[in-house]
Amino acid sequence: MITLQNVTKTFGDFKALDGLNLHVPKGAVYGLVGPNGAGKSTAIRHITGVYRPDSGKITVSGEQVWENAGVKGTIGYIPDEIFYFPSATLEDMRKFYAGLYPRFDNALFERLKEIFQLPEKTPLRRYSKGMQKQAAFHLALCTRPEVLILDEPVDGLDPVMRRQVMSLILSDVAERQTTVLISSHNLRELEDVCDHVGIMDHGRMLLEKSLADMQGATHKLQLVGDVPAGLNIVHETSSGRLKTLIVRGKLRDIQMKTAASNPVYFDILPLSLEEIFIYELGGVNYAVKDILL
Repeated sequence: MITLQNVTKTFGDFKALDGLNLHVPKGAVYGLVGPNGAGKSTAIRHITGVYRPDSGKITVSGEQVWENAGVKGTIGYIPDEIFYFPSATLEDMRKFYAGLYPRFDNALFERLKEIFQLPEKTPLRRYSKGMQKQAAFHLALCTRPEVLILDEPVDGLDPVMRRQVMSLILSDVAERQTTVLISSHNLRELEDVCDHVGIMDHGRMLLEKSLADMQGATHKLQLVGDVPAGLNIVHETSSGRLKTLIVRGKLRDIQMKTAASNPVYFDILPLSLEEIFIYELGGVNYAVKDILL
């Protein structure tokens, strides 16, 4: 559904994207993560047709996005910083969106008023940050997008509204096979909704897999005893006699090799997305450093 092939983008001497490859299947909820400056927002601006790549190919639904109004009409986009016309009300923006998006659903717009309950006659610039983000979701969902792109989508929303918004998005995925790409630093919430994850670093894709495969390829091994031979150990810490190892490999192989070393105790635990993110980046000089202050 969304494909970036060897995409490069430079701004002066800075290479924001360096041969980026990204693949989002149709109907997937894809989490795009990475450290600050990794190029996530730049990648999103290419997918939405805001930026033109220096080289490489970008397609949505098999068509190139740049200067393609037909494809852009199928993409809903909520940026990190919301823009509205200075004096516009929610109704003014509804009319604006309805003129841009051929499939804008006015009936859905009316139904969603019961959920968001935003003041219709108040200029959006007077809304709080959270209310402006709610207005953005209200409008974006009504475009009936085939692809929904979200950059830090729940920033500014209270916990109840975060759950409500994600419920609406997942319902759209289930009913209409909407493809969703979410860029966020809130890895705990991404873990709850995403089925595919891409980890970016310095303008490149470091790792891209389904979340199930990603969690199934790296494990946390806790044991009391000698470290088993033959394990692909990414990280190791100790607390007294208890050793904690981050190990890559198949669960069955790790169990067999650990059992063969006859430890006093061992247990294998799944890693969270946040832990996977930290340890994958730790392999490219992003280890957390101890600094004496």
